[in-house]
Amino acid sequence: MSAEDGLAKTIGLTGYAVDSTGIGGVLKSRVADFRVDEISTKISIDPRGRFTAANITLTNWETNRFIGKLAKACGISRNRIFFAGTKDKRAVTRQVFIIDAPPKKVAQVEIADVEIEILGRTHQKIGFGNHKGNRFTIVARGCCHPDGSPMTNSEAMDKIAEIESAMKEKLGSDSFPNWIGPQRFGSGRPVTPVVGRHVITEDWEGAVMAYLSMEGDEKEDVANFRKNIRDNGITSGALEIIPHWLGYERDMLKHMLENPDDWVGAFRKLPNNLQLMTVHSLQSVAFNKTIEARIDSGISLSSPIVGDIVGRIDDNGQLETSSIVTVEERTLGRISRNCTLGRLAVTAQLPGSTMDKPSGEFGLIEAEVLEKMGLAETTWQVEKISRLTTKGTRRPMATKYSDFQYEPVPVAGEETMGEKWAEGPKDGELWNPDGACIRFRFTLPSGSYATTLLREFMRTPLHQL
Repeated sequence: MSAEDGLAKTIGLTGYAVDSTGIGGVLKSRVADFRVDEISTKISIDPRGRFTAANITLTNWETNRFIGKLAKACGISRNRIFFAGTKDKRAVTRQVFIIDAPPKKVAQVEIADVEIEILGRTHQKIGFGNHKGNRFTIVARGCCHPDGSPMTNSEAMDKIAEIESAMKEKLGSDSFPNWIGPQRFGSGRPVTPVVGRHVITEDWEGAVMAYLSMEGDEKEDVANFRKNIRDNGITSGALEIIPHWLGYERDMLKHMLENPDDWVGAFRKLPNNLQLMTVHSLQSVAFNKTIEARIDSGISLSSPIVGDIVGRIDDNGQLETSSIVTVEERTLGRISRNCTLGRLAVTAQLPGSTMDKPSGEFGLIEAEVLEKMGLAETTWQVEKISRLTTKGTRRPMATKYSDFQYEPVPVAGEETMGEKWAEGPKDGELWNPDGACIRFRFTLPSGSYATTLLREFMRTPLHQL
């Protein structure tokens, strides 16, 4: 198995909605090729508000690292900055942040590749998922046939139309599998579910060591640092060679050198949302593998069968988890019609301690996924850090995309492209510098991934997304 197949298998991203070849190609050849504009919920501005609301545009910034910089610049804890979701790093992203600092202080912040537009004061905080969705403008460059030969614009456009039509026939209009994308697991190094597995068994040493030392597709100095930890454990020598941008790793290392047995304390050096992300990403692997198992069994992702659990979809495309019901023989017809109309959706597991479970054939499929992952007996209770305990929830197996458009764009000048483009395709990659460039535009509800929609059309190794 190649490393690429291993990555896809690790995060459960190994199936597709329909059988087809794709257009190949590469995303994020240039930072400007991937743009995300958050569609935020309405922020109520009040001149007496405690917080500052700002629209912030980031170019090539990982959200958590930006928040650390912004907090430092404002002289506040990072826990006093609120936002609705993390975005792709190698991208131009625009979203609302709520900052517990005066507008004047926020307006004075100067950080490279960051634009801050003050909206005003507000009493309103926002939290994860508190946005209506995201608008994407994304260019796939170097489209090619499965044999690596370049695709023309018309060939790429025809192939996209063919896949779009096949997905419509199989899942319904403007629907695609609601896979959880590779960025949820750590681009190039899917470490979060590995750490999450240690967290739910309260193996804190394993969690910290995995975060510090697990191998990934990273720069040489980072790889050397992680190898040093694997070979020698926690040493002051590792602190001397750690690259300066690995701030969380440095904080963990320092803590362990000063408190040799306090693995829980070292783990707590990660930001709260990243701690939670480790557990969520393990749940996400189970979800992806459940979708894959349902596709393999030949059961529709969007049409219910008896025993399925379905829930209502609100106006923002979100599942109302309070309204979920189990499909019975007598309700199957009515629920099927509502699924077709997009009012209801069939769900799969994000497992936890008290999650509702389906019965019948799909109940067996979900149980088998957890069995194969070694999670069948897991309680999902975390005593040492109780906020990481999860009850579990459900997530729609198919989701909607809207305002979908695609068109050819000119090939960009070589001088504007990144390092990887200049090196050309490597073994196992699926792109050709002479191939078509296609710009996609579409809108997704919050929690759905642009990369997993484009994956259905591109059919490339995950690191090309």
